[in-house]
Amino acid sequence: MSQVYDFFIAGRTRNKEKILEICKIFDELKISYYCFLKNEESHKEAGLDINENPEELMRKFEGMNLDSVSVQTIFKHDIEAERNSKNLLLVLPAGKSAHIEAGIAYGMGKKCYALGEYEATDSLYLIFNEIFADETELTNFLKNYK
Repeated sequence: MSQVYDFFIAGRTRNKEKILEICKIFDELKISYYCFLKNEESHKEAGLDINENPEELMRKFEGMNLDSVSVQTIFKHDIEAERNSKNLLLVLPAGKSAHIEAGIAYGMGKKCYALGEYEATDSLYLIFNEIFADETELTNFLKNYK
């Protein structure tokens, strides 16, 4: 049986430091989560080094074809984790993939949250139950989550 998570954390690899700071909050509060940046298993299986410079890693990944084993492996792991998560947290700024993941989660009936400032108002940001301005707001919410 697959692992079940309280949250699926979505964002962009280029925002790695910020996302890993958010993961620490979840760790401290002992709330389960899946974060693509911490899934060494999928990266190894895909032939990628999760510890590589984020810009270099993304340059390599974005240059691959959709039918490559690496891209398919990452997709398989991430989509399974998203299915097995109760909620989604989008860490802004985020790229196209993370926004697609938010739409998938919303379509699956999951509660969706975002953290940070969005570039421009878009009616589709109404899929989020709440948009936290900063880590303090997120932490206060998570303390009351359980």
